Amino acid sequence: MAHPGAFTLAQSTKRLLLPAVEQAKHLSYLIATAQLPSPMAATTTSSSSSSGGGGNRIWTSSLAVLSLAVALASLLSLLATPPSAPGMANDLPASVHDISVKDIKGNDVKLSEYDGKVLLIVNVASKCGLTNSNYKELNVLYEKYKEKGLEILAFPCNQFAGQEPGSNEEIEQTVCTRFKAEFPIFDKIDVNGKEAAPLYKFLKSQKGGFLGDGIKWNFTKFLVGKDGKVIERYAPTTSLLKIEPTGNKPSSNLWFQKQACFTF
Repeated sequence: MAHPGAFTLAQSTKRLLLPAVEQAKHLSYLIATAQLPSPMAATTTSSSSSSGGGGNRIWTSSLAVLSLAVALASLLSLLATPPSAPGMANDLPASVHDISVKDIKGNDVKLSEYDGKVLLIVNVASKCGLTNSNYKELNVLYEKYKEKGLEILAFPCNQFAGQEPGSNEEIEQTVCTRFKAEFPIFDKIDVNGKEAAPLYKFLKSQKGGFLGDGIKWNFTKFLVGKDGKVIERYAPTTSLLKIEPTGNKPSSNLWFQKQACFTF
């Protein structure tokens, strides 16, 4: 929950941080289009150049500015979320089963259809540095546990550095052909801010994260039990294969052993 003072501070300092955010976007574009040297190219340039280290310095400086600006942008997003009105928490549903969403085709889907199943809900993006590894692990997990009651629900989101810019049709084609995902992909949504989807308002109210409830980046994951209540929240960089139990050894998060989760 954002504090009212933090909201006021964010509004008053927004114009000071916007130049850094815009620079981050510009640097991201330059790096993505190879107009700035990659680490390998920088190393080669450094080795062959008599000045030495020029490429590395360009890359390091660019990456440092980009990282700082993205961090500032994420903090702005969290602080600038208006404080909830009194009683708003009482308006939230009792579980995800009380919520309806739209699939990638625009059709209404009642999440009550997943009653009795364990859900892994994740905000996805096609052009993120975490995309390949996360889709690979999601596919492995789904193939292994879908017959035991696991469903993965993926929600495209373009709020983080514009890394899911395509239409629903383009997203569906990319996910199905490039990443070979068999789990359902839903309509592109917002996960933060006043236009955040009701599903994500509920998920965040159930499990907050570091420095507030807001989603920090692509591929944040929520594990939801058979009763529709959130069991655990995982950061984008958390490997699903590492938190999964192996053999007779439970995971550190005990995600299969918790109430309303899997039974074998």
